[in-house]
Amino acid sequence: MIYYFINCRSLTYAQRAKRILERAGIAAYIVRTPQSIAGSGCSHSVKVVERRFEAAMAVLREVKFPISRVYMSAGEGQYSEVLE
Repeated sequence: MIYYFINCRSLTYAQRAKRILERAGIAAYIVRTPQSIAGSGCSHSVKVVERRFEAAMAVLREVKFPISRVYMSAGEGQYSEVLE
């Protein structure tokens, strides 16, 4: 299964994003951003399944939620950045 990781600048922002998405009926999970895509320091991401990704992004854009980066999980520890 393909997942998308929406990077947030802090755990608090990840919690806010999760709440926003769940209010819109989109399942979201807070995870530590995988080390290979975290960059410097630690960060948290909101993970959503592929079929709900476009809807999730639309909801977050609508509320002007700040998003750092977005990555797609290509399986087996492979990630590719998604350009917005």
